Amino acid sequence: MKAVIIGAHLWRDDVEPIATAIACGDLWLSGVEVAADQPLGDRELLLRVADVRARLLDRATFIAIRYGFAVREAAEAEAKCAAHLERWRRVLEANRDNVEMTLKVAASAATPRPDRHDFAGGADYLRALHEATNAAEVDPGFRDAVSAIATHRWMHRDNRSLECALLVGRGDVARVRESGEQLKRDFPDIPFLLSGPWPLEVFVDG
Repeated sequence: MKAVIIGAHLWRDDVEPIATAIACGDLWLSGVEVAADQPLGDRELLLRVADVRARLLDRATFIAIRYGFAVREAAEAEAKCAAHLERWRRVLEANRDNVEMTLKVAASAATPRPDRHDFAGGADYLRALHEATNAAEVDPGFRDAVSAIATHRWMHRDNRSLECALLVGRGDVARVRESGEQLKRDFPDIPFLLSGPWPLEVFVDG
C-alpha cells in the first residue's frame, strides 16, 4: 500500500476520519491510501482525491501539497518534508481561519510567445519566455479593484493571462464572491474566473 498525500495539517482531528492521518514532526499529513501499483494519473483516483481534499477544507484550513507526492511509510514522509515543517506550522497557526481564492484574468494584450528556433541557446530562449510572460498585463483599473478585495498576490502564469491569489477569511468568502459579481458589472469587457475557496498554497512562502 501507499498513500497519496493531500496536505499538511495542524491537528490529527483535522484529518480523521476523512483521510488517513500520517504523523510528520509535530504536524499531520492527510493521505488517501491506494494499492502500491495504482497509477496516480487514474481518473477515478483523481476524482476521489479531489473529493477528499474538498471535505478536508470544509473541516479546517490546511497547506496543499502538489499532487503526485506519494509515500509508503511515515518516516519517508517526514524525511521529505522535514525542511518545511517549521514554516508550515507558522503558516497554519497564523492562517487557521483563512483560505485562498483565485482570480484568473485574460491579459489585455497577449504578448507573442518567443519561437525557440530563433535562439541559439536554451538559456536565451528561457529568458525571452520569462520576459514575455512577465509582460502580460491587465487594465489598471481592474487590477486596482481586484487588489482592494483582500490581501493578494499577483502572478504571471503565461503570456496570455495573470492570476491573483486572495487570502480570505472563511467568513468573507461570500463577500469576495459578491465582489466578483461587482467586477463583472464594472468591467463587462474583461473576462475573468474567480474560484475557490482553496487550501493554502500561494501564501505558504514568504
